Amino acid sequence: MKAVILAGGLGVRLRPFTQIIPKPILPIGESSVLEIQINSLIKHGATEIIIATNYKSNIVKAYLEDGKKYNIPITFSLEDKPLGTCGPISLLKEKLKDEPFILMNGDILTNADFSSIYNFSLELKSGLLVVTKKIHTPFNFGKVIKEGDYITDIKEKPDFEIEIISGIYVINPSIFKHIPEDKYFGIDDLINKLLARNEKVGRYLIKEYWLDIGSLEDYDQAQKVYEEYFSDNN
Repeated sequence: MKAVILAGGLGVRLRPFTQIIPKPILPIGESSVLEIQINSLIKHGATEIIIATNYKSNIVKAYLEDGKKYNIPITFSLEDKPLGTCGPISLLKEKLKDEPFILMNGDILTNADFSSIYNFSLELKSGLLVVTKKIHTPFNFGKVIKEGDYITDIKEKPDFEIEIISGIYVINPSIFKHIPEDKYFGIDDLINKLLARNEKVGRYLIKEYWLDIGSLEDYDQAQKVYEEYFSDNN
């Protein structure tokens, strides 16, 4: 099982930290986001990991080296311009042409079971499997329950439950024909393109812990949950 981690983002919302350190190697407890991902992928059967880089790629490469300390081959792909969340794999066709592979964002903190996700994708036989997660997001107004012109109840600021794209995917090499080469192309573009062609896009809902480290508040939350969910990965 091969995996590609997208580690080229600017991490604008995490400045000033990311002005010095690329977002994927920001410290989380005694580790980093990228190391937690690598260790989790290895735990679930990954045999090779490719890191797609752009911003401060030299720092990411120096940090991980060639993967010897993780006992797994780690190679790097360098974008000379931003290619989005899907475009980077267009540079990796030859390396990824033989079997389905995992693609994930480099700012995702999760203890999801990657082997179950991967095996499910093989059973489903869809070109693209999108891993999803249900999250609760606050609603800032009181909800009115009514019958005709009378209020029967109110619910103060109820939360919404939303199923979102988690930033984790399993991609079959057959999908490469839908991805333009060396051009900015998002995973949302790929999903919409496949749906427009009436091709089936698989879904896998995870129930394990998941956090998108997109802001300073999220980064603070990652520090708080490290001991509970991730310290045994190191």
